[in-house]
Amino acid sequence: MKHRLFTPGPTPLPERVLRRMGSPLIHHRTDEFRRTMDHLHHRLQWLFDTSGPVVPLTSSGTGAMEATVVNLFSPGDCVITVNGGKFGERWTRLAETFGINPQEILVPWGTALQPEQLREALHGAKDPRGVLLTHSETSTGTAIDLKAIAAMVRKEFPGTLLCVDGITSVGALELRFDAWGIDACVTGSQKGLMTPPGVAFVALSERARKAIELSTSRRMYFDLRRALAVLNSNDTPWTPAITLLQGVDEALDMMYEEGLENIWARHARHAKAARNGLAALGLKLFSQAPSNALTAAWLPESVVWKELHQTLQTRFGITVAGGQGDYAGKILRISHLGYYDDLDMVTVVAALERALILSGFPATPGEGISAVQKSLSEIENTRTP
Repeated sequence: MKHRLFTPGPTPLPERVLRRMGSPLIHHRTDEFRRTMDHLHHRLQWLFDTSGPVVPLTSSGTGAMEATVVNLFSPGDCVITVNGGKFGERWTRLAETFGINPQEILVPWGTALQPEQLREALHGAKDPRGVLLTHSETSTGTAIDLKAIAAMVRKEFPGTLLCVDGITSVGALELRFDAWGIDACVTGSQKGLMTPPGVAFVALSERARKAIELSTSRRMYFDLRRALAVLNSNDTPWTPAITLLQGVDEALDMMYEEGLENIWARHARHAKAARNGLAALGLKLFSQAPSNALTAAWLPESVVWKELHQTLQTRFGITVAGGQGDYAGKILRISHLGYYDDLDMVTVVAALERALILSGFPATPGEGISAVQKSLSEIENTRTP
């Protein structure tokens, strides 16, 4: 049976990436590796839309989040954290771990932070040094209007550092690091970058780099001063994940060939088609502000998640994600993040349709597939040749 991955991380791997990672291993203190790093860094700047440095880290995305916290802030600093899901909560836990004072905004799961909420919190905090938020919340399938929020922060709180978890948004949603005035943005290899887990990246503004020099937090492996000191030499302070970085380099070449705007449009097209397909099956969306990286939907009350999940995997070779936290067993999450095409959206909805029918849910055969195909056809017909 062919297995297909529809989880929002890890995501499917393109054949080109697999072939590149299968090439003979090279040593990281060589000109050959430095040439790869130089090319990779320029591609990362293109991806983040920045002229500043993008630091690679051998870690998961959480490592890049930790690096952001310990390098940009000092113990006792006040920061605003936005908790609208499991990964927004992580910003709060990281700040607390390192003695930083988080003033947490609790946002109901499935709803998006509004600029007014953040403005009120910033005005109410004493000397807020930073804002830590999530662009696309993976646990809920919710996206915020980062452009509007960044504009408010830059205009009204110019000295406050804006730090963004872009782990499921970079390479899927529009993000313009320099133009929007973001100070730190992190992502991981296993999401939009279509590579196995194990490498993360942090883009840094000039304001952030100045803050790094002033931070009194203890740090070693995640000391961005060390990484920045050797970045211009296309080097790393510690042994890097060589094979994974080669894979990311290849994935970024593929993305560059497609074009950023085309990538964002593809994710929007697939998101719309998937949601139309789920709606036709009778499923309700979980998020009030859906992210184009993934779609979360409520499970029907009559459907047991473990049974549906097992049917999808064993009968159809399809793996989707379930809910997290209080929503475990209550929602499902379908990815359209990274290496997917139009027919993948047809496939996942077709499998879900059949699995729901097998579970006893009264879905009409063909309704979901038809809605996906119709959505994709309508979008295709409106394109400019």
